[in-house]
Amino acid sequence: MDVLTITDLTKQYRHFTALAVLTMHVPQGAIYGLVGQNGAGKTTLIRQVCGLQTPSGGTVTLFGIDHREPGIVQARQRIGAVVETPSVYLDMTAAANLRQQYQILGLPADETIPALLQTVGLADTGKKKVKHFSLGMRQRLGIAIALVGGPDFLILDEPANGLDPQGIIEIRELILKLNREQQITFLISSHILDELARLATHYGFIDHGRMVREVSTAELQKAFKKRTVVTVNDTRILARVLTEKQMAFEITDAHHAAVFDVPEVTAFVMALAAAGCTVQRLTEVDESLESYYINLVGGGQHA
Repeated sequence: MDVLTITDLTKQYRHFTALAVLTMHVPQGAIYGLVGQNGAGKTTLIRQVCGLQTPSGGTVTLFGIDHREPGIVQARQRIGAVVETPSVYLDMTAAANLRQQYQILGLPADETIPALLQTVGLADTGKKKVKHFSLGMRQRLGIAIALVGGPDFLILDEPANGLDPQGIIEIRELILKLNREQQITFLISSHILDELARLATHYGFIDHGRMVREVSTAELQKAFKKRTVVTVNDTRILARVLTEKQMAFEITDAHHAAVFDVPEVTAFVMALAAAGCTVQRLTEVDESLESYYINLVGGGQHA
């Protein structure tokens, strides 16, 4: 079952198209990483899902309810979101911020506040005002506010943006904990791809308002090509030997090439030496999420 299904979503601002017939699926229980450069349409997409903007075309379906149906109001009550920056009252304590959110939602502020603060690691903040919190603490408070009402689906827009390494680790552990222990589904927009790779179970790669590809982590791992970067005195000889052996390769310049699936290093080097090609260095490289994304959308515009 999909928590979120988007079909042919379009958002037009006069002469600018922010989203163009975009389709995506967020499965129940997933941590879905939305990947794209600044201006790709990530925040615009999130705003459509949260009901902060109206689509120009297409459909947004939450928990099986189309955004044009009356039941979408109740469906959106099952989501929580932190869009761009957490909305917090700086001159109030963490507990007071949560109490205010309960009042906004028309819910009784009961004994769940201490439990929420415990969940996000803010139980010991006491009377400390939010203006004295670190960025990481404010981000965790924003997530606590989004958890008011017990949502099944959390949407986080750049949750690690501006955080120091410790703050990033804390947010990561919190997301994994909520997903594992409370079965909360996540949609996370982030440009910190190495960090996203530690979290996500599914990915959507968006570029210029279009969904380029959706893929699960398992599928992505299969797509990653483990390669050996070979430094030689003459890539022309290298290319001839590799072609004869029917090995996949990519020449990068006069002295370097990426060779995929080297079967056995000693035999490989000896075969090149016999052909008059001197191997100066061999380096094994595993493809990263960042390199996969750049190759997917085209490296030139992201250089």
